[in-house]
Amino acid sequence: MTQKPDQCLGEWIDREALAEAMIPLIGQLYRNNNVVSSIYGRSLINRSVIAILKAHRFARHRQSDAVELSVHETFPLIKAMSELKLGAASVDLGKLAVKFKTEGNGRTPEQFVREELASVVGQQSTSRRKGTDVVLYGFGRIGRLLARILIEKTGGGEGLRLRAIVVRKGAENDLVKRASLLRRDSVHGPFDGTITIDEA
Repeated sequence: MTQKPDQCLGEWIDREALAEAMIPLIGQLYRNNNVVSSIYGRSLINRSVIAILKAHRFARHRQSDAVELSVHETFPLIKAMSELKLGAASVDLGKLAVKFKTEGNGRTPEQFVREELASVVGQQSTSRRKGTDVVLYGFGRIGRLLARILIEKTGGGEGLRLRAIVVRKGAENDLVKRASLLRRDSVHGPFDGTITIDEA
């Protein structure tokens, strides 16, 4: 049976709205609770609405029934997670949603999440643990890649935190050139962040 265009558009707008509502919850869990949310290994941290919807669509390749995972299935779970004082964890929403669908047994998403994540419920640290400062020596291809990874994984600042990058004195515009290479990498794409050069 084919869908009418208006019905299809309405469903798309509804899915977009739910994915949009997920973004602050995912970010809050990441920064405040150190919870990394993903769908079958695809991180949802700092992702756009379309990227979140694509991650849901990707799930069909990982599920035995080859059905697209719906944001209608994952949103109640991420909302329930955001209301619990979770400690540090890595949660795969795709696997959690499938398990809820098959083993939910009439439980609400809140009850299910509380039971499934019982080991980290109520474990949110009220005092900030001090992160480990990292100074990167060298800023070639590997150094730039390491810088990207460290910045992406900073989270709430409790792990490794990139504090500085030290380079040898080079030509006049050497720092500008290296910053430009970080900003626009031909292999890893554009850098999602801001770059400031301190020539002190």
